[in-house]
Amino acid sequence: MSKSGSKTKPFKELISLESAQERLFDHIKPISATEDISLNEALNRILAQDITAGINVPPFARAAMDGYAVVAEDTYNASDLKPKLLKCIGAIYAGDEPALAMTQGQCVSIATGAMLPDGANSVAMVEYTEEFGDEIKIHKSVHPGENVSKRGNDIQEGTKPLFDGYELTASRIGAVAALGIQRVEVYLKPKVAIAGTGNEICPLGQELKPGQVYDINTYTLASVVKSSGGEPFLLGLVNDTREALAEAFKKAIEFADIVVFSGGSSVGERDLLIDIFSAHGKVLFHGVQLKPGKPVLAAVVKDRICFGFPGFPTSCLTSALIFLGPTVRKLAHGQAYWPKTVKAKLGRRVPSTLGRTQVLTVKIAEGVAQPAFKESGAITSMAEADGYIVIPSNVDLVEKDESVEVFLL
Repeated sequence: MSKSGSKTKPFKELISLESAQERLFDHIKPISATEDISLNEALNRILAQDITAGINVPPFARAAMDGYAVVAEDTYNASDLKPKLLKCIGAIYAGDEPALAMTQGQCVSIATGAMLPDGANSVAMVEYTEEFGDEIKIHKSVHPGENVSKRGNDIQEGTKPLFDGYELTASRIGAVAALGIQRVEVYLKPKVAIAGTGNEICPLGQELKPGQVYDINTYTLASVVKSSGGEPFLLGLVNDTREALAEAFKKAIEFADIVVFSGGSSVGERDLLIDIFSAHGKVLFHGVQLKPGKPVLAAVVKDRICFGFPGFPTSCLTSALIFLGPTVRKLAHGQAYWPKTVKAKLGRRVPSTLGRTQVLTVKIAEGVAQPAFKESGAITSMAEADGYIVIPSNVDLVEKDESVEVFLL
């Protein structure tokens, strides 16, 4: 963004990562608007209602195993040497409504999931029985309720298995379906407008000109948004002029909950993004004690969160993982996301910079974490990595073989 002969101004203030996150999260207000959607569209959406069970699940006592419905007392003391002999009076399959009732001395062949007949209180597993015509030998005793799923054993009528704010995972969607509910109320996804800047950036599908590189950040940012529960809107590439940036910003702020520009957050002679953000709202910070990702810019405009991320792909993606992803999740009422971690030994000594938190990508092999970072402009610094370690701002050196916590990507 700079011109020949221009002067570069330093950051006025570098704040700690913790302070930056605190300032940012204090200004995030979760979205209150909701929509009614079909259950088939609800995966990973956030519930905006409590789910109250209108029925019992299961709605009847059912067999939990293939075998024979019995009166448990008829099987007491049964063994291989002294089996109990019962008369089989019929069979019940899943989906059948039993047309018979049992008494002591009798049993009914029953399939897993089938309704228990009147008179039965347990199921003898087929593996411990023998069939002799219409008589069945029981070789192992059962107690009342054994191998039976009681009515309401999974979900009881009137209870609330799911609450407002729950993310609808596959298993939770299954719980809603078990209640016969077809539609649910969910919070709207945060809309995230994404624009790339830089005259050196070329759209995918076009031929590179001398001095150009393909657009990476638009797609990595959109992926972070999607994985965090948001809906990305790609504004395309914007020229490095005040007019073009201001027009893109004006368009984005009208509909988006979050506005993200990649490139143009580093300090130059014009500081166009920070000028545009500050003219319309409040700048939260510009410059974080973070490596990579120092030039991160964040502001609040009309209750919208606005970001300016570094143009180098690794710096941009690191900034997005630390700031954008959590912002989307909080707006969407999602739970805080904590990456899975593993312990490993560091493969070589790593120097750091006192006063800056360092995010270092690593590969893991046989319990050893080898640094994978190349440079901020190399996307393979993260694409080839298994995870990253965080070196706190008060640490200037991590020794080889030191135990580190690796956050998996």
